[in-house]
Amino acid sequence: QNERELQDVVKQQEEKMLQLIDKSGEVTRLKAEVSQLKRSLQHAETEAKVLWEEMRGKEHQVDTAYVQERVMLRREVDKLRLLLVEKEDEKLRLTDKY
Repeated sequence: QNERELQDVVKQQEEKMLQLIDKSGEVTRLKAEVSQLKRSLQHAETEAKVLWEEMRGKEHQVDTAYVQERVMLRREVDKLRLLLVEKEDEKLRLTDKY
């Protein structure tokens, strides 16, 4: 009877572990989705910021190639900032893990 009870407890623990793994996967997926949404928002904000800066001083004389280049450069800077933050986060996670 003790062996059967022990088997039941082990089975329950295994089921709990599988549930935790499923939840962990869902949390990871949601975190990735949030991260992607943040990147998309950052791109939109960057483009809006550059366009606003260009339009502020000029009414009808907008050089679209220049504006596009500024948007691209600002995106690159934002992408590099994001990579830096991600690496710092990864470093913190690794430090916490070990």
